[in-house]
Amino acid sequence: MIGHDGEQIGVVPIEDARQRAEELALDLVEVGPNADPPVVKILDWGKMKFERDKKARESKKKTQTIEIKEVKYRPTIDGHDFDIKTKRAERFLREAKKVKVTIFFRYRQLRRPELGVSILDRVTKDLSEIADVEHRSGLEGRQMTMVLGPKPQTIKASKSATKPVAKAVAKTAAKPPTAAPAEVTADLAAEVTVGVAAEVVAKPAARSKSKKVVAAEGDEPKPGARVARAVQAPV
Repeated sequence: MIGHDGEQIGVVPIEDARQRAEELALDLVEVGPNADPPVVKILDWGKMKFERDKKARESKKKTQTIEIKEVKYRPTIDGHDFDIKTKRAERFLREAKKVKVTIFFRYRQLRRPELGVSILDRVTKDLSEIADVEHRSGLEGRQMTMVLGPKPQTIKASKSATKPVAKAVAKTAAKPPTAAPAEVTADLAAEVTVGVAAEVVAKPAARSKSKKVVAAEGDEPKPGARVARAVQAPV
């Protein structure tokens, strides 16, 4: 048994060990289950678990994950396509990602592996300012590969360029929505009320499909027209 201060107490009965842990308001934890007899220690289990999880989080933050992107070339690629693919590889490297350059050969092109070597040399030369060659292989099967890794200054520039963007996004997300001024809200409500009233006034005229004709006293109605006489209200 080991005490809470690291003192070697020795071999004690399990009931005695539990009683000592209860007197100190601590936990009795088995730290050596495979030993004979098993080794137990008096400690604060909650505090120990918190410190262990904290160390795991800190070590996870220090771990850097680098993504690998692949860019494919052909031995007979033209200049325009070569520039497009090389710019794509440059963009990946500036984003602190590794790039795998792959040259695919057709059956007849396998007779000229120097074409693939020439392309790898051109890519290495064009990206030499921002990348280093980490691995380069010869012709393996029907392909030839090379792995480029971003230089330390490239990774540093990528991180410094990402921080302002992340801060701007966080600031925008934390900003509460702006309420409309009271004058604007009142004007909008008035416009809606006027619009509804105009619609109500206009609807009876639009829906009126009756062919009634109001005729005054003494007028002759037209043939086929339904006549509604105007009646004057008594005074």
